Amino acid sequence: MLRTLTRTLALPTLALLAGTLPGYALDVAKSTEVAAPPAKVWSTIGDFCGIGQWHPAIEKCVLSQEGGKSLRTLSLKGGGTIVESQTARDDKAMSYTYAIVSGPLPVSDYSSTLSVMPKGTGSTVKWTGSFKAKGAPDTVAVDAISGIYESGLKAIADKSK
Repeated sequence: MLRTLTRTLALPTLALLAGTLPGYALDVAKSTEVAAPPAKVWSTIGDFCGIGQWHPAIEKCVLSQEGGKSLRTLSLKGGGTIVESQTARDDKAMSYTYAIVSGPLPVSDYSSTLSVMPKGTGSTVKWTGSFKAKGAPDTVAVDAISGIYESGLKAIADKSK
């Protein structure tokens, strides 16, 4: 009897606890090979607000400063705005890291790095992100970020040819 009662209460208790625990960080990492030297690729993507020139989802990018940090306001094709803050930059290593300040994506605590590395006579562009799902299942958040990275990396490879 005690064993049955314990089993009966265990599942609802676990479900209740799972609903109250903070979400775990989700990670997405995508990369592409580009048949152009790293310096050429970096000249295409290294400008923090340059994303407006190569990412197919971005209509325009407006750069601003707040508290000594670079902010970019991205106007999305089809509507919507994302504000991102550059949190780290290394031109020598050809990478920058940024965080989402506000926007419509189903994520929170988002941090992402875009980098270029040499690969033979060409380059590898890597885009990584870590975040928590917000207002949507984990799979929806991962799919949204994966789609952004994949379409952006394809555009980088096409533009850098």
